[in-house]
Parts: sequence; structure tokens; C-alpha cells
Amino acid sequence: MEITDPSVKQRLNDLQHLAYDIDDVLDGWATDTMDPEFKQQPEGITGKVRKLITPTCCTTFSRTTTMIAELDAISTKLQDLVKEKADLGLDNLGLKVEEETRPRTNNNRRLQTSVVNPSSIVGRQAHKDALVQQLLLPADEPCDLNYSIVPIVGMGGLGKTTLARLVYEEQQVKDHFDLKAWVCVSDEFDNVRISKEIFQSMANKEVSDFNRLQEALKDHIKGKKFLLVLDDIWGESYEDWETLVRPLYTCAPGSKIIITTRKDQLLKQLVYNPLHKQLHGLSDDDALSLLARNALGVENFDAHLSLKPYAEGIVKKCGGLPLALIALGRLLRTKRDEAHHWINVSNSDIWRLKVKGGILPALRLSYDDLSAPLKRLFAYCSLFPKDFLFDKEDLVLLWMAEGLCQPTLIHSTEEQQLGNEFFDELLSRSFFQHAPHNESLFVMHDLMNDLATSVATEFYLRLDNKSEKNIKKMKLDKYHHMSFIREKYVAYEKLQVLENAKCMRTFLATFVGEVERWRKFYLSNKILTDLLPKLPLLRVLSLSGFEISELPESIGTLRHLRYLNLSRTSITHLPEKVCNLVNLQTLILFGCDQLTKLPNNFLNLKNLQHLDVRDTKLLFKMLLEIGKLKSLQISLSKIDIESESGIEIAKLKDFENLYGKISVVGLEKVQNAIYAHEANFSEKRLSELELVWGDVLNDSRNDMLEKAVLNELKPCQDELIQLKIRSYGGLEFPNWVGDPSFLHLKHVSISGCKRCTSIPTLGQLPSLKELLIEGLHEWKKCFSSH
Repeated sequence: MEITDPSVKQRLNDLQHLAYDIDDVLDGWATDTMDPEFKQQPEGITGKVRKLITPTCCTTFSRTTTMIAELDAISTKLQDLVKEKADLGLDNLGLKVEEETRPRTNNNRRLQTSVVNPSSIVGRQAHKDALVQQLLLPADEPCDLNYSIVPIVGMGGLGKTTLARLVYEEQQVKDHFDLKAWVCVSDEFDNVRISKEIFQSMANKEVSDFNRLQEALKDHIKGKKFLLVLDDIWGESYEDWETLVRPLYTCAPGSKIIITTRKDQLLKQLVYNPLHKQLHGLSDDDALSLLARNALGVENFDAHLSLKPYAEGIVKKCGGLPLALIALGRLLRTKRDEAHHWINVSNSDIWRLKVKGGILPALRLSYDDLSAPLKRLFAYCSLFPKDFLFDKEDLVLLWMAEGLCQPTLIHSTEEQQLGNEFFDELLSRSFFQHAPHNESLFVMHDLMNDLATSVATEFYLRLDNKSEKNIKKMKLDKYHHMSFIREKYVAYEKLQVLENAKCMRTFLATFVGEVERWRKFYLSNKILTDLLPKLPLLRVLSLSGFEISELPESIGTLRHLRYLNLSRTSITHLPEKVCNLVNLQTLILFGCDQLTKLPNNFLNLKNLQHLDVRDTKLLFKMLLEIGKLKSLQISLSKIDIESESGIEIAKLKDFENLYGKISVVGLEKVQNAIYAHEANFSEKRLSELELVWGDVLNDSRNDMLEKAVLNELKPCQDELIQLKIRSYGGLEFPNWVGDPSFLHLKHVSISGCKRCTSIPTLGQLPSLKELLIEGLHEWKKCFSSH
């Protein structure tokens, strides 16, 4: 009804705005109860506030005029909406309470254990083979350059990028070319960024000046045959193209540039006959096979004949688009052989809707099948620009800060675990995808990003070139969440209009593509001092990557703040007023390489759950006090053992929730294996662990002691992905190194262990992908003697 009747949609939006207002009022009162100066009866006030329904239950509060006014305003709005609900005929729609609250039994488990391998591509083998041959042969059209262009053209969701990736990873192709590079171009044809990524991929170097960059690229590819993929080109300017390819004329004949694009305007200026490269939808048979694989885990519908007629109807409506077929297959996978669900999808009214803004009905159907919490979480991702690479843990922390992962009677697990489960379900349904060149990051397909934007409507504002032109016409008082793309200079005028956005909860700086550490970004200080204090309801504040040296004391007035990201800024300290942020859950200081101390009253942050201080100048002994925050998960990058006895490693026992990546340096100083035992590494959730002894091997180094120490440093096997051991002085390794119980261990490095005469049985690690062994002098001698 909300899709077909705009008035219903508007009333639903009004109700959601009111829900935000109620939540803000309750959160303000709950925050008051955490203020030491708030003198009320001690019994469970916060719980009573959270359960507030009517003013009469607020007997523990001294009702101020402000509180009464807030409750009256909310009550009036709610009564108006109840009346409008009746006027629109929304009463008695037949929805049973038990249908709304009944958990979807085993959906998460089924989705997580039977996901179709994303590499299983259907119906593109002929296209792939033809493209491979085109790359291996000389140019098949007149060309006055040493390189030629291979276009892949088609509408969104056809699998252009997937096809290009299949060809790019083909072994024949890898062997044929001397140099390769893959660049995602997207909406903005940024010559500087694209050139830098090409050069970095081909030469593994960085040059900041554009003129020097083009000269270096020209010299590097001289006489070499290259393959360059420019994925998702939208630009139409021939001049921009000429600037980009100017240095490429020095390459060897037979070089190729693959272009994937939805638009052929630029291609018409570059190649003689681009239309014969048009990529079309899958054939009906291939489309049926792809749907069967994703919905039923089989190649066809031969064993499910009762479902085949409805599957054929769905395939016809999807137009052979792989993205739509995969998304609907994942939807139907939760229904399996329940024919009525297939009938409902095939006959849904949504198919009759006109496609607006590229939103496919098939994708809208997949969205409508999500539970209410998943819909909110997906809509939140509309804040991300296209091609934004995001980390699972970071996104879950953002969701938690916004209150989107609240446990219910149905989901009684803790917030972070629940957020992880929600993320996995969205991934399994193809709303998210793994980033093509970084297994730890994720991305949204352009069409999924468009879908998120369409369902986010008037609650989420993503400032980009298009929205900036219209922002003065927008009613910003309606928006609750805002993001903007980081630029070299962000002036106050760009964000000044937000002064009226009093309900804003999210102030998020984002970026496109990989983060380039050498780039500098500057934020007007007036934004910090004048604008942020005018957004009192902020829950998420990310200033990551800006050249900010200090925060104003006014940061302490943002009482609702849950998430503060200052990573890779230039701050030297945090103001004492930060300790007033009693709701703060996440503080990210990663890469703040000028930060030398924390505020004196840091322990006042009782609700802090996640602290990231990797790559800062904070000393380990400074952080020992923080271990008293029992619910805190802390991520350190390095622990230097400095005392003569090495006893400080035992202090790690206080960090019960140490997680992520850590490097322990100076282990040769540990004089008693009991100290290492007390560190309790086996209980810590580490994904990456580096253990480093001193480079100098002398008589003072006790090989038996070092083996005992290493034995006690066995990490928890549940989450370890990477292990590095350097300059270890023992003759052999403890049994845990290489133990097959480390199911997720993918990367192992053993270097500089000069005394070792043998190596562990690393071949038993089931997930091992990368192994580095170097500097094992004694082992080399033993090996060569055999």
C-alpha cells in the first residue's frame, strides 16, 4: 500500500518521525539518570524510563515544564496519526499478532550454511571465451596505437564486472600480459585518482604530482604489454579520456583496455563498432538454472516440477538479469518447496510498477521480504556512496550506535552478535558483496545502492554533487542521518545548511575506494566549533581522515553520542569534556600518530565497549588502567616489553576483551614463562598475532625458556587469521604452531628463527593460503644435508 498510495507512505513516514522524537526524549531522560547530579530514587530509573508509555508511569521524575511539554506534543501527534490511520482504512488489515512476532525459525542458520558459491557463474562461458581470445589476439579493428579497447556494454545488473573479473583472473590472460591493473572508475572520472591507481597496481609505487606520475607511468610501461580494466565508466568526455591515456603510447603492441559501462557515448568516440559488444541478459534456460542454483542448490527444476511454472514466470519478469535472479533466488531459498511463496512472488503487484531510478521490481521484492530490523539496517547503508568499501565490524558498530541492533524477545543475543547475524543475512541475500580485491571488505552493487536510497526517503541525506544543488530546497528538519564525501577542503558553507537540522543523529564523513594515506583532507574549524554544538542529538560522529589537531571542549555537550571516529586525524590529545559523553560506546583513534595521552577521567566512560588505539603513541603502561573497564573491547597494535624481567606481558590479563590485531615485541626479555601464561592469550579474540624476539642471538638467550614462553602464548584458535613469528630463539616450535584446530588461519610467516632445526607441520592447516619461511639457517643446513 505504501508503494501504490502516496498518502499511506506519508503517514508511515510521519509515524516513524514521531518514533524518533519519542526515542530522543526517552534517551535524554535516561542520560539524565547517569548524571551524578541527577538526584532521584536509586531503584531502576533507567529501566522505567525505557519502558515509558504514558506520563503516569514517570512517578520517579520531578516533572519539569519541559518534560510535560514534550509529552503533550508527542501525545497530540500520536492521536492525530491514529485518526488518520482510521481515515485511510488501515484498521483491521488482518495481520495477526503472532504472525508479526513469530521468529523465522532457522532462517539465519539455513542462509549461512548453504550460500551458493559466488564464483559459480551461469551462461557466460561463451562470452568469457570470446573475450579471452580477443585479449590474446592482435586488435581486430584498425588502430593507430599499440593498445586497443575491449568494451563490455550493458545495463546494470547484467554481470559486466563479474565477466570482466573472470577474464582478468584467467591464467592464460595472466601469462600473456607483462603488467595488469584494475580500477573502478564509477560516477566521477577523476584522472588523478585513476592514474595513481593504475601506476600503483603496475609499479607498486606512489607518486603524488600528476605530471611526474604521467612521466613515471610512461617510463614504466615502455615496451611492455599491459592489460588495464576500467570498470563502471560513466563519463562521456573525450578530453578526460585523452588526458588519462596520454602516457600509454609507449606500451608494447597487443596491450588491451577493457571498459565496462552502461553508456556507450564515450565508446562511440573511441572504437569503430561498440554495439556488437553489447552484453545481453541470460537465456531462459540459463536464467532458470541460475535461479535454481540460488533458490534450491540444484542445476535445474527437474526434481521440483511443481515449482517450475512459477520459476519460469519469475525468470521472464527478471529479463535475464543475473543480479535480480540471484537476489530472488536467495529470497526463495528460505521458502524451499513452499509453492505458495513462489506463487506470491510470481504474482506480486510489485512487478506491475514502473521502474523508477533504476530500481528493479525484483530487487524491491527482495527488500520487502526482509524483516523490519533488516529493512532499517539496509536503509542505513544509503549513507554510503557508490563503490564505498566498508568493513563488517565498522558497519555493525555504526548500527549499534544508532540503536538498530536492539535485542528483543525473539533475538535475545547481545547487540554485536545480533548485528553480525543481521550482516550475514544481508550478505547471503546479495544485498552486500565481497569487494573484488580485498577479502576483508564489502561493497554494494550500484543497483542495491539505488534501492537503499529509494527506501531511505526523507530520513537519510547523502550529500553529493546532485543533492548539494538542491539542498537549499530541502526541509532539513526532517532528516535524521547525514553523510558527505571527504574532499580536500570542506568549507563551512558546504555544511552550513545543517544548522537547522536539529534532529540530526548522524554526521558521517565517507570516501570512495581505497584510503590513500598520503592524501590530505582539511575540515573548517568552524564546523567543529559552531556547527556540531547545534546538532545536540548526534549519536554518530565520524571525522576520520581530516587534518584535525584538536577537538573543542564543546564536544562534551553531545550527550547522546555513541560513536566517535577520529581515526587518522592529527589530534595530540582529547579534551577532558569527552569524559562527559556517558553514552559513548565506540571510540576509534586508529592511526592518530600524534596522540600521546588520554583524558584524566577516561574511566568515567562506563558504557565504552570498543576502543581502537592501534598505531598511536599511547604507551602500554598508560593503557593498563583502562583494563578496569570490564566490558571494554580494546584493539592495540603493539606492546613493547621494556623491563628486564618482561613481567609487563602478564598485565595483559587485565585486558579481558583484547581483540583484533596485536604485535608483541621484545619477548627475549621475558624471564619466566609464568608471565606469558598469565597473559591468557588463549581467551583473547585475536585475528592477527605477531610475536617478536630480539634480532641478536647470544649466549644469554635460553632456547628452552623461549620455547616455554612461545608455548604459553598460544592464541585462541576460533578467530586467528594471521600468525607471524620473528627471531624466535628456540630449537623447535611448540605443538600448537601448525595445529589443524586453527581452522581460519590463512597467513603464516616464520622469519629470522636462526636456531630452529625443524619447522612445524603447517600443511595440516585447512585454510592456509600464504606461507613465508625465511632466515631459518639451522633448518636450511639440516634440509640440505638430507
